[in-house]
Amino acid sequence: MTAYVARADLRVAEPIAAFAEETLATVGRDADAFWQGVSGIVHDLGPRNAELLRVRDALQERIDAFHRARSGPVDPAAYRELLAEIGYLAPDPGEVRATTENVDPEIATTAGPQLVVPLLNARFALNAANARWGSLYDALYGTDAIPTGGDLAPGDAYNPRRGAEVIAFGRRLLDEIAPLAEGSHADVSDYRVVDGALAAGGEALADPSAFAGFTGSPDAPATILLRHGGLHAEIVIDRDGVIGRTDAAGVQDIVLESAVTTIMDLEDSVAAVDADDKALGYRNWRGLLDGTLSEEVAKGGRTFTRVLADDRRYERADGGTLTLPGRSTLFVRNVGHLMKTDAVLDRDGADVFEGILDAIMTALGFLAERPGGNTRTGSMYIVKPKMHGPDEVAFAVDLFSRVERLLGLDERTIKVGIMDEERRTSANLAACIAAASDRVVFINTGFLDRTGDEIHTSRLAGPFAPKAVIKADAFMRAYEQRNVAIGVAAGLDGRAQIGKGMWAMPDLMHDMIEQKIAHPRSGASTAWVPSPTAATLHALHYHRVDPFAERGGLPPFDPGSLDELLTIPLAEPGSLSPEVVATELDDSVQSILGYVVRWIDQGIGCSKVPDIHGVALMEDRATLRISSQLLANWLEHGVITLEQVDASLRRLAAVVDEQNAGDGSYRPLAFADGSEPGIAYAAARRLILEGGAQPNGYTEPILHALRREAKARG
Repeated sequence: MTAYVARADLRVAEPIAAFAEETLATVGRDADAFWQGVSGIVHDLGPRNAELLRVRDALQERIDAFHRARSGPVDPAAYRELLAEIGYLAPDPGEVRATTENVDPEIATTAGPQLVVPLLNARFALNAANARWGSLYDALYGTDAIPTGGDLAPGDAYNPRRGAEVIAFGRRLLDEIAPLAEGSHADVSDYRVVDGALAAGGEALADPSAFAGFTGSPDAPATILLRHGGLHAEIVIDRDGVIGRTDAAGVQDIVLESAVTTIMDLEDSVAAVDADDKALGYRNWRGLLDGTLSEEVAKGGRTFTRVLADDRRYERADGGTLTLPGRSTLFVRNVGHLMKTDAVLDRDGADVFEGILDAIMTALGFLAERPGGNTRTGSMYIVKPKMHGPDEVAFAVDLFSRVERLLGLDERTIKVGIMDEERRTSANLAACIAAASDRVVFINTGFLDRTGDEIHTSRLAGPFAPKAVIKADAFMRAYEQRNVAIGVAAGLDGRAQIGKGMWAMPDLMHDMIEQKIAHPRSGASTAWVPSPTAATLHALHYHRVDPFAERGGLPPFDPGSLDELLTIPLAEPGSLSPEVVATELDDSVQSILGYVVRWIDQGIGCSKVPDIHGVALMEDRATLRISSQLLANWLEHGVITLEQVDASLRRLAAVVDEQNAGDGSYRPLAFADGSEPGIAYAAARRLILEGGAQPNGYTEPILHALRREAKARG
């Protein structure tokens, strides 16, 4: 049972009250005035939040009625006319110009990788914050970025052949980002600083300005700092090191500026269902900002305390001092507008909207930030997901404004990242940017949630194509291209990031290096990666491609692309053969089971989940949404039957159990004694069978209820 304390006319769960009042005491704020202000926000904005959700439902009812009334293929003209008539399509906002000010350069002007990590896991959060810098040698040696077969296999001990391949890769990179006037870095025997310039084996750099600084002595530097394309790279020299003593120039490593920004996530990648979970997330966020977060880590037979990295200091070529951030610049992702939480109860004893609570409590944590701890401009960055159209963006802006007044922050201190992942947002993206034109610092695409919303919105239009076909559909190309084109047209350059989605296969780094370069080539200044190692390897792409320069060669925004965006990716007649259906059913069921069992039983919101072929995929609730919505759609239209779903669930439960056999805390889905399966199995089944009835196809209502049940059972 949740224990509450009375605050103003609210009842506040004890963990939330403790977090808030500890923080208020730290920053010298009055607790009574704070809770009175919280009550004002909850009771003023809660009804407006509820009304926005009623609008969602009303729009969905009109769209459903349109599809029920028709026969045959969807008439694009009639469909678009309906969407305009009911207000699903907002009026054209005209010219939109972002005017956001006081944005840190990591967001406004620097292109580079972006990590997304669950904030409830302190170790992951610290690793991500410290992933601003990453070892290229480790990233190459420890992954399949370098071939792993034959005499290049990593093995149990250090493999010098593999090491030589890593070193050769590093030298080729140096030749790319800091070429010598003559020759190659592969032939350099020593690095020195002579008269304020870098001398590589006596050879100068082709562009002397690429040398940014050093540590150690000029004659025997410990590190050489290079700058290229807005990012830095550090040559680490240690002639006594394991690698350095085998290297002619004593190079021990090449360290790359990697995760320039990170999203600390309280949404899709966490399983936060009650006051204890929420308070843990808020405390971790505050600890990242005030520098107090730490975690005991056991690794390689030793135990140590992980803390936040310090800034990095170098001597400049001109004799001055250069200081670079040692940590990634952090966003925090709050939840969307849908869910309520009993972490705080209003004056009538009802749950409050979780998104309102997130905004207040994460901004309260921001008050405790140490000077220069995250932002150099005094701004706070909140990513707001799953908003449906410009009215919901405007609501988020008004919420942030109220929170600023509550906490005595300057107006527009809180900036907003707009997740372009819901259909009504991508169809009205310019209007959404206009609604937050003086706060927007981020727009980003997300295939999984975007497709989940696509399926749910048009679930009665007909059976959808399989996921891989949808991903290659014309509407998806229009979605990705419009996101960049609209952002550029709105003047986000120099003020905000334009981002792309996650690389979901953390063990396939060779493929990532080959494929993810498409994101900066598309004009995106950032793209999501699943790990610090992936961030270091993805940083290579921003050395090779300048996305800001790429934007100049992109075609101008095409208003006619809206028609393509609104094309519903239904299955072609005859394309859903029994073989195709069976494969997609099993693939989706296995994905749902593999993710849900960890979410419900262990409270893990994001993890590597082996697919049906054993390939590890990073999965969160967005993955779950698309798979459950596709199967719900196929049930709706008779492509699959309930009997087929149940047979697949029973068969794949055993597969998922086998894949998790090495996890000592895992609870099996399948029961050999024939007893009823547990809560996780029930959750997976309900997500499919009840998917059509879930608000906007979201998974949270079912997951939260059953996770709370699992926690209650211990």
